[in-house]
Amino acid sequence: MTSTSELIFFVNGKKCDVSFPSYLCSSLILPFVLFSLLPFLSFFQVVERNADPEEVLLSFLRRKVGLTGTKYGCGGGGCGACTVMVSRYDRNQERVVHYTVNACLQPIVTLHSAAVVTVEGVGSTITKLHPVQERIAKAHGSQCGFCTPGMVMSMYTLLRNKPQPTMEDIREALGGNLCRCTGYRPIIDGFKTFCGSEPSSGCCQNGGGGGKCCTNGSKMNDSEERDISQELFSLDDVLPLDPSQDLIFPPELMIMEKKLIGDALYFQGERVNLVAPFELSHLLELKAKHPAAPLIVGYTTIGPKMLLKGVHHPLVIYAGRISELSAVTWGKNGVTVGAACSLSMLKEEVERALAEMEEEKTRGYRALLQTLRCLAGKQIRNMATIGGNLLSANPKYDLSGVLAALDCTLHVISKDGMRNVPLNEKLFTDFGKTALRPDEVLLSVDIPSTKPWEFVAAYRQAQRREFAFSFVNAGMKVAIREGSDIVESLNIYYGGVGSTLVKPGKTCQELVGRSWGEDLLSKACRFLKDDVDVSPTIHGGKAEYRKTLAISFFFKFYMQVVLEMRGRDVSDVDLPLEYLSALKPFENEVPQGHQSFQLVSKAQPSADPVGRPSMHQSAFQQATGEAKYYDDLPPVQGELFIVMVTSTRAHAKIINIEASAALKMPGVVTFISAGDVPGTNCRLWFNNPEELFAEEEVLCVGQIIGAVVAESREQARRAAEKVQVTYQDLQPVFFTIEDAIKHESYFEPKRKVERGDVDEALKNAEHILEDELYMGGQEHFYMETQGLIAVPRGENEEMDLYVATQHGAFTQELVGMALGIDSNKITCHVKRLGGGFGGKVMKIASLSAITAVAAHKTGRAVRCCLERGDDMLITGGRHPFLGKYKVGYNDDGTVVAADITYYSNGGCTLDESAFIMDKAILHMDNGYKIPNLRGHGVVCKTYLPSYTAFRGFGGPQGLTVIESVLHEVAVRCGLPPEQVRDINMYREEECYTHYKQPFCPTDMVRCWDECLEKADYRDRLRAVRLFNSSNRWKKRGIAAVPQKFGVGFSKGFYNQGAALVNIYKDGSVLVTHGGTEMGQGINTKVIQIASRVLEVPMSSVFIKETSTGNVPNAAPSAASFGTDAVGMAVKDACEKLMRRLQPLMERNPQNTWKQWVNEAFFQKISLSATGFFMGPPTDVDWEKGEGHAYYYFTYGACCSEVEIDCLTGDHKNIRTDIVMDVGKSINPALDIGQVEGGFVQGVGLYTIEELQFSMDGVLMTRGPSQYKVPALSDVPAQLNVHLLANTENPHAIYLSKGIGEPPVFFGSTVFFAIKAAIAAARRERGLGETFPLSSPATAERIRMACQDQFTQMASSPTDGTSPPWCIDV
Repeated sequence: MTSTSELIFFVNGKKCDVSFPSYLCSSLILPFVLFSLLPFLSFFQVVERNADPEEVLLSFLRRKVGLTGTKYGCGGGGCGACTVMVSRYDRNQERVVHYTVNACLQPIVTLHSAAVVTVEGVGSTITKLHPVQERIAKAHGSQCGFCTPGMVMSMYTLLRNKPQPTMEDIREALGGNLCRCTGYRPIIDGFKTFCGSEPSSGCCQNGGGGGKCCTNGSKMNDSEERDISQELFSLDDVLPLDPSQDLIFPPELMIMEKKLIGDALYFQGERVNLVAPFELSHLLELKAKHPAAPLIVGYTTIGPKMLLKGVHHPLVIYAGRISELSAVTWGKNGVTVGAACSLSMLKEEVERALAEMEEEKTRGYRALLQTLRCLAGKQIRNMATIGGNLLSANPKYDLSGVLAALDCTLHVISKDGMRNVPLNEKLFTDFGKTALRPDEVLLSVDIPSTKPWEFVAAYRQAQRREFAFSFVNAGMKVAIREGSDIVESLNIYYGGVGSTLVKPGKTCQELVGRSWGEDLLSKACRFLKDDVDVSPTIHGGKAEYRKTLAISFFFKFYMQVVLEMRGRDVSDVDLPLEYLSALKPFENEVPQGHQSFQLVSKAQPSADPVGRPSMHQSAFQQATGEAKYYDDLPPVQGELFIVMVTSTRAHAKIINIEASAALKMPGVVTFISAGDVPGTNCRLWFNNPEELFAEEEVLCVGQIIGAVVAESREQARRAAEKVQVTYQDLQPVFFTIEDAIKHESYFEPKRKVERGDVDEALKNAEHILEDELYMGGQEHFYMETQGLIAVPRGENEEMDLYVATQHGAFTQELVGMALGIDSNKITCHVKRLGGGFGGKVMKIASLSAITAVAAHKTGRAVRCCLERGDDMLITGGRHPFLGKYKVGYNDDGTVVAADITYYSNGGCTLDESAFIMDKAILHMDNGYKIPNLRGHGVVCKTYLPSYTAFRGFGGPQGLTVIESVLHEVAVRCGLPPEQVRDINMYREEECYTHYKQPFCPTDMVRCWDECLEKADYRDRLRAVRLFNSSNRWKKRGIAAVPQKFGVGFSKGFYNQGAALVNIYKDGSVLVTHGGTEMGQGINTKVIQIASRVLEVPMSSVFIKETSTGNVPNAAPSAASFGTDAVGMAVKDACEKLMRRLQPLMERNPQNTWKQWVNEAFFQKISLSATGFFMGPPTDVDWEKGEGHAYYYFTYGACCSEVEIDCLTGDHKNIRTDIVMDVGKSINPALDIGQVEGGFVQGVGLYTIEELQFSMDGVLMTRGPSQYKVPALSDVPAQLNVHLLANTENPHAIYLSKGIGEPPVFFGSTVFFAIKAAIAAARRERGLGETFPLSSPATAERIRMACQDQFTQMASSPTDGTSPPWCIDV
């Protein structure tokens, strides 16, 4: 150990000097840290004792420094919310490099000599915004705002490296950032304004505003352009990009690195020690002495295991300071890449080689580059290394296969010397294990260039095309005898078909010496069928699909080699032209499109903001990291942390809870359970109780049994794992809808509604169709996980809660019940939510009550912040549905009768399931006048965590089943589905729903007609058919649906809103209302409303927070009704104030607003007013099956086109057109943002978001590495949204309509387009066009529905002894 150790890095241009003198080296105590963190803050000193190797940059920034702009989203590098920029002086390249990292995976002790820039260091509203921050805000690219700082940092870093990026640069930079709100398009619109003028940028930047670009044409004629606008924002006054204003790399670090100081660094934490050697020889000594100590550089594999899975390594060796391990050297036969070379650096080197080397030498590098482009996100590629990827020995990591196929060689070194190890299947001995000795270190990898007659390809298929682990990946190389078609050697490697990298040895041997032709293909497929043995119990499941992919990948490779050999005139294989499209992988494009809306009347005063696109009122603060969410609030003195202890059994009696071991752990203060609740240990919702803490019996895995309270989050988490619960298993245990039906396990009430005489109409129908559709559930995946801070006030039992809830009043009520105190002593404060989508209504109330009990017991503030995995386990999501239907129809496609039964999986308690089923049943007609229609609704009781509200609230499920009916009728009639939809549509001026609510469908029909016209539906349908006739292995589909969506609560008492408006003597206005801002822009619209009524600028109106102390008994922000309710209430309050001020205004018309307000004060006129809105008496009489269920209906229509790869199941969303009736929009920018964001969330629901439960009822998809929400590459390449013109809604505020929920259902157009594409493939193969397809239409389901010779080869009869990996619940 050296005499002095020192850790120096910079944050936002200011020094962080963590050092300790030699006399403290033995204990490794760090006496001081000196920071000056923000340009507008003075220096201050932080005493840092024990710099912990386990501490990552994210927690350091947020908790130690108070820089909370960097967000916690997942803790595993899977969402990008924690993105920051790291700068280093690279000695090998002799330059400063800037790159993004996930702060949640970056240990602070690895940042020696680095400079870190967070979103706060980029710009602020206090000093000056950076253009990146300004443009994402002005382009409406920030809704809930939780992902915005990460987006800003990714784009900022790109601009530091390339001030004039291309659109492809932007796509790559944002590939590792997820957004759950916007649909990505407005983010791209803001950022593409930085593109250069070169054609390859994809954007001409001709000065057009609103994100308009010469690449986007317009079909509007001159008359339309006078009334319709496509400009959502203006670039007229944006800040120019000025690189000279960026923070420079600290000269001190430059000097320090150039000095090549060779001392090792040593750090000791509470549980983990870390050594960072500078010399390779020292590293080898350490490995010889500590062979079990893992090496880290990027921390992207070891990190998640240690941070999230509890893996413990007492000693870790950081190898990132050793220059030999990062060197890249090119030679005449290829390149030698240091094991610590990052994947991003490797990608750059390969791209450079492709530009400079002759093509025949680069075939292997092209395959490698194709793999690298899809591997993880930019941040992970910047951190992860080639050595780490290989030695992780994880078959779903993609590099092993392609590098093995290229015959790479590993240079391995130890104290005993160096040896060369071939990279092949023998290197990997088991999952996570290699043949290297524990004391050996991977020094470098030789990647040879290809020879003239070598052909190489790499393949992968994942749940999501980018930023996702592959199901199966493959690397293939064949060497052909020069001038012939004879195989000299063949390498095939698969990852994902076994526990290690698999080489089908027999296949590779048997094909040598054969001609590369059809006979070889036939034999190869037969050999592969036997050679690739995918176990039915393989981790991750999908055994038949994986085997199908393995054979399909080889077929693609076969065709690719044939094509290249034909180009050399050495192959006479007849490769049909219609096969060739299978060789071209889908390109990931940046979403573009048109957005249009109707301009306000010219008679409207220019100062009146209603109806105009207006930026989200917190967008600048969200873009700078200044916007505060509950976990951003500074710690309260003495604050404690709580972590839940949850059930590991699905149905069991609790015999004993033993917390003694946990209570003995450092920092643990107490353990709480049911016996600690001073009031009522249950959450009561419409007379349906649910326990806060399970007391005697658990009903699902993930049910809360107790909670550990400790001094730190980490201490609480570790202690929670030590709590031992003894169970006695109970019967029955079941999880699926089918099993619930068998056990007749249902919640009450069951619902029924009927119109006409269904039974008689079915008898008289020309044809009968009986079928069913299963829809899987969906995780909310709001970017901000659930949590709160409970602060006891120390007198009169008062308690304040700073909580992420959509329903503060319910949270307040439940906390009061749990504590046994009155609600007037409980105040819930909600500033904003980082996304909600219905998921922050019910469970957050229970979590708040539990946390409040802990605060009450300890007398100290308690903070609860669920980790992503716990959030997904505990909180529930969208209900899985099974729709069974019997339908009568005629030859022309007219549906004369439909009898539909809806089953939902409600989980173990009722929660909101009954109301969700109500909505599904009430939406079962959608826009169709089916004269005889009957619906039954049954909520199944299972032993899963309770499902809960989710955007759409049962509407998407109800609507999708009836759309499936129309689709299947069309298929059987041989008619285009849109024609069948059209002839069954409501069209009379006054129509009645199946529950007898009157409505006028005129605007729905207008949306439908305009959508088909704007989408060029008929021309594109012909083009799709032409494409399908010309392409064997790629198929396209196009689908369109209308929508009629009820807005408001069917329980009428919830249709109310309240507000409080205060005017101060300086003329400023403070508005408080009962709604919750969660990205939908409710506060912005309320400010617009107040500005109109009070005739003051929007800048004079401020909304501080939602508080139960200001507006009591508020309804939840849900049902697309928030603005309708609180907007009317604010309008009411403002009108009261204006009536009071009116006499003063009339007497002194020359005065200013401020003068009128002051005069009112002196005349003792109240400048405070409450407002209230009493909505309509909506309700349904379920005995009669009729009622006025909704306030009004929002209408729309959507058309989507997709392309599928029949060999892999991959699909690409080509184009979507949406026409939406939002009445007279209060804010077109916000409404279009809601449409796009809801639609993209629906794309996830219907295509890639797949929840997997084990046979024991355990949710296995508990984080972004397993559960995939749409990323940038999943958005349609062209996404057009048009707000219907010349429409008014007399029932709502300023003739507008609610829009938050309806667009989710439009994701079903992608589902039905995929189904049409599959049908085209099946038709060509002589298979039936009627086939089952459950939602989501995942890659597996698409591929296996496109049945062909390869799926037949992969099919294997099962004896039923192997349990499935997961179950459809």
